[in-house]
Amino acid sequence: MNKAAVIVAGGKGMRMGGSLSKQYLPLAGKPIVMHTLEKFHASEPSVYLMLVLPHADFDYWKGLCDSHNFTLPHQLVAGGASRFQSVKNGLLALPFQEGLVAIHDGVRPFVSEKVIQTSFEKAEEKGSAIPVVALKDSLRKVDTTGESSFQDRAHFRLVQTPQTFQLKPLLQAFSVEELAIFSDDATVYEHQGWEVSLIEGNPENIKLTTPEDLSFAEFLMTTKVVD
Repeated sequence: MNKAAVIVAGGKGMRMGGSLSKQYLPLAGKPIVMHTLEKFHASEPSVYLMLVLPHADFDYWKGLCDSHNFTLPHQLVAGGASRFQSVKNGLLALPFQEGLVAIHDGVRPFVSEKVIQTSFEKAEEKGSAIPVVALKDSLRKVDTTGESSFQDRAHFRLVQTPQTFQLKPLLQAFSVEELAIFSDDATVYEHQGWEVSLIEGNPENIKLTTPEDLSFAEFLMTTKVVD
C-alpha cells in the first residue's frame, strides 16, 4: 500500500523570538525539520516524504540541505495562507490518490517510531489514527467572565501528530471550504461525519514553539529517550 508523510513546516515561529523560522533552528547540529524527516524515513523507509514550506524559503532550504549534506529524498511543496491550505497543497501534490497519509508538524521531531508505525496500521484498519496523551495536571474551564469550573481530566486528551488517514476519503474531506472550526486534520475529517480513531501518543512528542521547548529538545537529544 502507498504510504506518504506530509510534513507541514510553513510557520514563522514568532514565539521563538528570533528572525529565523523555527523549523530551521539548529537542534543537535542541524535544522529541526531534518530530524523530523529522518524519523519518518527510519520508521517507514518506503514512505513518500512531502515537505510543505513557504515558497520563498525553497532556495534557503536547498542551501541548508547542501551545507548539512542532507540527501534524504523528499518533495517540496509550497504552503498556503493557513495550515488547512498548506496540508491541502501537500495532499494534492502527492503522486497517488489511494493509500495512507500521515500529516505531521515539522517541529515535532520527537515522535516515536512506534507511534508512526502504529498510526499507519490503525489508519489502514479504521480509516484514521490520531495520537493522544493523557493530561497530568488538573483542568479548569474559564468562561468569558473569568469564572472557572473544575473539569475531570479523565475525559480529556492532548492531541498530537502525525494524524494519519486513508488518503482517498481525506482528499474528499479537504475538498470543502476552510472553516474556523478546523483546528487540525482530525476536525476536517470529522466534518464529513466520520469518527476518528485514537491511538496512544508519546509524551516527548512536543511541538517546539518557545525557547524553553528548544532547550528541552537539546536535553532529549543528549539523553536519547525517544526511539
